[in-house]
Amino acid sequence: MKTAVWTILIISCLGLPSLKAQGLTVQGIPESQQTYINFYGDTVHTPGINRLQVHLNEPISYPSIESFYTSLSQLPIDQLLNNLLFYKQEKQLDDWLFYQLIRTAAESISPKKENYHRYTLYKWFLLNQTGYAAVTRLRNDTLLLYVQSSENVYDIPSMFYNQEQYICLNFHDYGSNINFEQGRFQDVQIVKRSIATKEFSYKINRMPDFNPDSYEVKPIQFAYGQRNYEFKVKVNKSINKLFNNYPSVEYSMQFTAPLSSATYESLIPALKQTVAKMNQKKGVDYLMHLTRSSFAFENDATLYGKDKRFSPEQTLFSEYSDCEDRAAFFFYLVKEIYNLPMIVLSYPQHVTVAIQFDSPQGNPIVYKGNQYWVCEPTPQLKNLKIGQGIPSLKKEAFEVVYEYQPTHR
Repeated sequence: MKTAVWTILIISCLGLPSLKAQGLTVQGIPESQQTYINFYGDTVHTPGINRLQVHLNEPISYPSIESFYTSLSQLPIDQLLNNLLFYKQEKQLDDWLFYQLIRTAAESISPKKENYHRYTLYKWFLLNQTGYAAVTRLRNDTLLLYVQSSENVYDIPSMFYNQEQYICLNFHDYGSNINFEQGRFQDVQIVKRSIATKEFSYKINRMPDFNPDSYEVKPIQFAYGQRNYEFKVKVNKSINKLFNNYPSVEYSMQFTAPLSSATYESLIPALKQTVAKMNQKKGVDYLMHLTRSSFAFENDATLYGKDKRFSPEQTLFSEYSDCEDRAAFFFYLVKEIYNLPMIVLSYPQHVTVAIQFDSPQGNPIVYKGNQYWVCEPTPQLKNLKIGQGIPSLKKEAFEVVYEYQPTHR
């Protein structure tokens, strides 16, 4: 492939003027040929992106996809791919966030609303060329994009291809409603990979650095004991965009998803300062009541028509949350402030958390020889104390779906 003189410049959103505002160009490329992509607070400058536009013959078919892929492969794509990978490494983007960057780049080259099939094929091409194993499947006008991943997701289709699991990335674009029994999909097998591929992971280890100006303050208010408490937490509406099409993942991923830096700094240090005056049991009880009282409750089925598992930051931002969301948020608070061993208990219709304390309490759950005490973060008719589970679940069987053991304390 030819090498073009392209760059991506990341302009920090800390009051620095953009190149465009300064009337400057990059590498001698006229401003009219420059593209500016907004990616969660960063301005990503990608000159020459118009040189990557390839025509796709419609109606879509195997031959038209093959022709599109061949034509795109012959264009000077190397620098763009290197820039995407450099940005991924520089910002430590997890796979899900990197896929959002790929979506943004594909949208800039070929807007989704202009030609959905071409937009999808650009995502397919960029995924494959940046080290992931992605395949497309075609049936009439329906074009599905899959990526290889061995993780469990619960509300989107998957398939086995070459004895490996692939998960669909664009099921939502079809209203999450495709009848796979109405006809066979044709696998598009024209990708030639020159680099080793890696599995795609949905795990979020680090949130992006959202634009500081895009945060708003949300008061978190609740009563505990004889006092009223209020925390002014910074929340960002970009969290909804980031997780808009994020699937329901394993509890180990939901419960360990971090907060963004600004949200963390607006809440966790203040909570640490407040509970520092309490003993461990009272401090955990305080966090339990905060989680119960600070958010309005509503079931996912009522709000969304399906199960959605919120990260802690989504729960903070959202007006409503259910038991899974509160359990994940409470788990995160306890982990960050006390770093205690915990297990997540899943009942047929409920999810809660049990904690291993430094000193024994009453009514423990024994798991792998260790004692844990239920700490119910979802509001109930009765004010449940540490070690008290929901009475109606007393005879219900539960499953331990996640165990957290601190590596150090």
